[in-house]
Amino acid sequence: MVSSAGLSADPYNLIITGVGGQGNVLASRMVGNMLSRLGLFVTIGETFGASQRGGSVMSHLRISTHSCLSPQIPQGRAHGVVALEPIEAVRVLAAYGNPDVSVICNTRPIHPVAVISGEASYPSLEDLEAWIHSLSRVAWFIDATEGAVGLGNPVLGNVICVGALAAAGLLPLERGLFEAVAAETFPPEKRGINHAAFDLGARMVREGGSS
Repeated sequence: MVSSAGLSADPYNLIITGVGGQGNVLASRMVGNMLSRLGLFVTIGETFGASQRGGSVMSHLRISTHSCLSPQIPQGRAHGVVALEPIEAVRVLAAYGNPDVSVICNTRPIHPVAVISGEASYPSLEDLEAWIHSLSRVAWFIDATEGAVGLGNPVLGNVICVGALAAAGLLPLERGLFEAVAAETFPPEKRGINHAAFDLGARMVREGGSS
C-alpha cells in the first residue's frame, strides 16, 4: 500500500551505493532534496571506503512523513537499493537486503586494483545478476555508463540512475522536482544535459522493464 505521500513504507529506507568518483554523494543529495520539497523528512548518512582510490561509497536515506530518524539503516531493512556499480549492489544486499527489496543496478563494472593486477577475478555480469535476483524482489539492470558516454560525459551515470529511480515508481520523484533541484545544483549551461540524463534513465526503465 502506498501512502498519500507516495511512500510504500514509512520510513522508506533507500541505499545509493557505488565507488569513489561515480557521483554517489551528489545523487543522494539530489534525491533527498527532491523528496524534501514534498515536505518529507529525509535523513542521509554516508559511509566511505577508500573513496579517493575507487573504494566503496554508500549513502543511507531514511524517508518519513512524520519524523527524522537515525541516519543508519538497520541491517536487513532496506526497501530500495540504487547501485552505480554491480558488485557494490551485491555487497549492500548481503548486509541490508531482504526478500522485498527493489534494486536498480548499473551494469558497467569498475574493476578494483586487485582485479586489474591479476590478483583477483571479477564475477561475470550473468553471475552478478543472478545473485542480485536471489537477494531481491525485483531488479532493473541498466547500462547507465554507456548512456552517459553517449551523452558526452560518463559522470552523468549518477543522474541517469536518479531518473531510473523516478521511473521505477519506488518513490514520488517527479521530473518537475528534478528540474527544481537541478536549477539549484548546476549552472545554467549544465542543466540541459542533466535533464537529458534524467530522461534517459527514466526511458531505460520504462522501455526495458524489470527482470
